[in-house]
Amino acid sequence: MDHVVLLRGINVGGINIKMADLRAALTAAGFENVSTVLATGNVQLTSPQKGDALKKSVEATLAAAFGYEAWVIVLDRPQLRDIVDSYPFDPDHDGWHPYVIFGNDADHLAELTAVGDTLDPTVERVSSGAGVVYWEVVRGSTTDSAIGKLTAKAKYKPTITTRNLRTLVKMLA
Repeated sequence: MDHVVLLRGINVGGINIKMADLRAALTAAGFENVSTVLATGNVQLTSPQKGDALKKSVEATLAAAFGYEAWVIVLDRPQLRDIVDSYPFDPDHDGWHPYVIFGNDADHLAELTAVGDTLDPTVERVSSGAGVVYWEVVRGSTTDSAIGKLTAKAKYKPTITTRNLRTLVKMLA
């Protein structure tokens, strides 16, 4: 089965991993058709494993190969297609970034969604989705915005990762 694996916190000020090394480690672990999109931990692979078993296997592989405590989000391609197709904002909103916040802790996603009513809609908006929070934010405000600051908190590190919608579209191409 074809899967999408989203790594948290690599090549963005944290753990630095070359995509060739990442592909090699996952291939050596028995995963097939391993490919990467961009250099921020977007992996596509084939494995008979699913769900939590696949998540644990990928995390163990990364920990062994690169010496860090890895956290990943695992989806199958139809799930990713549904998430992309359900983006509730205008993905081409001029001057804005379209993001999807993926998570494996429903309480954390609910917390992120709950602040939606307190956000300045001229800067950012959020909306709840299936296992995700959709987010759009004015370009140049991503890290300084309320959601940007909230998602940077340590408690969210092992449970969420954010991707630009355009990256997700590339993964599905």
